[in-house]
Amino acid sequence: METFETALMRVNRGALVLLLAAMALIIFANVVLRYTTSESIEWAEEVARYLMVWLTFLGAGPVLRYGGHIAVENLQDALPAQAAVALRGLIALILFAFFGFMVWFGVLYVERAQFQMTPTTQISMAWVYAAIPVGGLLLALHMALVLRGYLQSRSFASDDHFDANASASL
Repeated sequence: METFETALMRVNRGALVLLLAAMALIIFANVVLRYTTSESIEWAEEVARYLMVWLTFLGAGPVLRYGGHIAVENLQDALPAQAAVALRGLIALILFAFFGFMVWFGVLYVERAQFQMTPTTQISMAWVYAAIPVGGLLLALHMALVLRGYLQSRSFASDDHFDANASASL
């Protein structure tokens, strides 16, 4: 399972790096061209916007697994240990229900938008909206991988599961 988790994180992080790099490169090139030639890349803003959508949905899972989303923890801290565990279990169930909602309605949204084309690049909006169910699936998967630690002690993942040599080579 640890090998799967490590591979998932590497692929997820790699996709995030590629999306962010592509977005930054497109915007940088567009700004340079606009100021040096008074012309801009016609499709740059549209593509950067859609890359940002994908970046947001693909990045939500790793942020969740490290406890980076906003949380109100005062109630958990005030409760006895067993009640706090039960509350975290309820929170986890609500989160999984929301992730299921994202996947279900995301797929419906993709189906409904499949014939709508983007204004400039003329690609199907289904490719853009596919970020919703993919992000929901990744959120559920990341949550499942950190669920035990979250339920027991409200602990989240760290980079401990990565090979020290691989981290040093980055």
